[in-house]
Amino acid sequence: MQEISTKPYLLRALYEWCTDNGYTPHIAVRVDNQTRVPRQFVRDNEIVLNISFEATSQLQMGNEWIEFSARFSGKSHKIEVPIANILAIYARENGQGMAFPVESAGGEAQDSGADAELADETEAPAAPVSVAPRAVEPSSAADAAKAETATDGPQPDDDGSKGGGRARLKIVK
Repeated sequence: MQEISTKPYLLRALYEWCTDNGYTPHIAVRVDNQTRVPRQFVRDNEIVLNISFEATSQLQMGNEWIEFSARFSGKSHKIEVPIANILAIYARENGQGMAFPVESAGGEAQDSGADAELADETEAPAAPVSVAPRAVEPSSAADAAKAETATDGPQPDDDGSKGGGRARLKIVK
């Protein structure tokens, strides 16, 4: 019998930690042919998803998949993410969380730069990280989170610039 990965257990534990502390859990996901997300919100084969109770409906975090329904631009979508494609889980408010190495499962047009950086910098199965918080664009967040994020504006990146772009993962050793 094949041993079950620790990754889904760590994801569920960090999700619970975020919600217990009043933080908003987000997951960074590598998108490939197995990932079911609205493609118009995917950038560089990655998407960041708010998986808080308020932003999702029927959230199920199993050992192989994370599944839920969420609204994007007012339209409900069924989201299905293989656990193997999750790059990181973190709290939006303070960036605390964990990054994971992602196994290459194929079916992807090209590898994103973040995958290569994570693979180069991490040797352990998972490493605690600090993620530079960024404003979640209202078009890519659930309607329930729109009011909360609409007034945030671009957050300063690690280098002090007001990028508000993709979250940057930092490996904390």
